[in-house]
Amino acid sequence: MHFDVGQYESDGTVTSEAVEVELPVAGVMIRAASQAIDIIVLMVAGVVFGVIVTRIMPHVSGAVAQTLLIVFVVGLVLGIPITLETVTRGKTIGKLALGLRTVRDDGGPITFRHAVVRGLVGWVEIYLAQGSVALVAALLTSRNRRLGDLAAGTFVINERQTMRMPVPTEMPSQLSGWASSADIAALPDSLALATRQFLQRAPMLEPQSRHAFGLDLAHQVSRYVAPQPPPGHHPETFLAAVLASRRRRDMDRLLRERAQRDRVIGPDPLERSDRP
Repeated sequence: MHFDVGQYESDGTVTSEAVEVELPVAGVMIRAASQAIDIIVLMVAGVVFGVIVTRIMPHVSGAVAQTLLIVFVVGLVLGIPITLETVTRGKTIGKLALGLRTVRDDGGPITFRHAVVRGLVGWVEIYLAQGSVALVAALLTSRNRRLGDLAAGTFVINERQTMRMPVPTEMPSQLSGWASSADIAALPDSLALATRQFLQRAPMLEPQSRHAFGLDLAHQVSRYVAPQPPPGHHPETFLAAVLASRRRRDMDRLLRERAQRDRVIGPDPLERSDRP
């Protein structure tokens, strides 16, 4: 039985060490409230600009007046949200008020392209459909995404909630001696994440499936280890030892690189003085 690492795909963000970070996804109701604030802001802006355009129209030709009206509507409904999300890296007035932010699927900041796609699709699902399409899509999709998010590859997070990270895997005492001297190469991100999630979810699996998945993952991970661990250890113990060892070695490498950088160019004055 072969373990497919794809079945442990995550809705979270994966760091370079294959540690899954569970970003706090914004709920449907708070997103609706944020959109309501944005609409109120646009209505106020519409009244202000409408008064200005109305005073200008009597003094221009019909073609110019029609052009001004089109520019006014496009700028109000698309220009303002797109500009705000681009400049603030994912925030509008409503999101700023409620602590929300639009991010890419990988958790990074959005760009002008993402803002444009979200704005164009939002014109249809929010304004033309009066929000009904956006609401249904958010209720039916993962991460509460509307169609604009699906098209742009984004979702909305709540920055006022705490970002959660899993508890690091502990080194099994019976394999600590072997792990300290073994050559354990870096695992591919997909395999490392699958192993980490398997260890977290193993107690919830059926015994037969748990044993089969553990054996198969141990076989895959063993390709990156030399020498092999002493015989007689449970596959899950071996997997935990590999992950714990890799985490320790990655931390040691980062500390060495930081120390070497500080020796060559000096410490960064903008960094916190109480760093580890």
